[in-house]
Amino acid sequence: MALNRRHKNKQKKMKRRFIFRTTTLIVISAAIIYALFMNITNDGSNIKAGNKAPDFQLTQVNDNNGKNYIQLSELEGKGVLLNFWASYCKPCESQLSYMEALYSEYHDDIELIAINLDNSELVARQFANRLNLSYPVAHDSRSEIMNMYSVSPIPATFFIDAEGKVTEEVVGSMSYINLENHIEKILPAQGE
Repeated sequence: MALNRRHKNKQKKMKRRFIFRTTTLIVISAAIIYALFMNITNDGSNIKAGNKAPDFQLTQVNDNNGKNYIQLSELEGKGVLLNFWASYCKPCESQLSYMEALYSEYHDDIELIAINLDNSELVARQFANRLNLSYPVAHDSRSEIMNMYSVSPIPATFFIDAEGKVTEEVVGSMSYINLENHIEKILPAQGE
């Protein structure tokens, strides 16, 4: 009798394990199918070349720039390099340094804006000050601008011409030369 009871208990345990494993497999499969479907139907950024860049206003966080806030629409007439980054992103750090080197040469015609996506404004401020960045650095505390521009992954850089239209989006790290080549494409025409 005891042997029969043990056998039934063992069968119940095996049946519960089977149900648990099957349910887990179904949930994981559904998640994978959903992710694949979303990737296939989502063609990336909603901001395409030729579109007007969505306007935004953010508070400026670094100490080496005299601006209190950044309003994109106030920069019409200048080319704009809009970069999304985070302190934990090593390729972002290199790109921010290249941008700093280019800012001194192009700041009369181009505005560089670095939008930080870290959780803390303090982290963004300390990181920008450690790198001694002189161009405007802002913190997107609620990911509003990141969502507006459909940014993922980082670094993501938008090049905006003097009329406020996006000319190109580059996802991933850029070299100094690559950045400079893109900046030269958004320089305002001479005599404007």
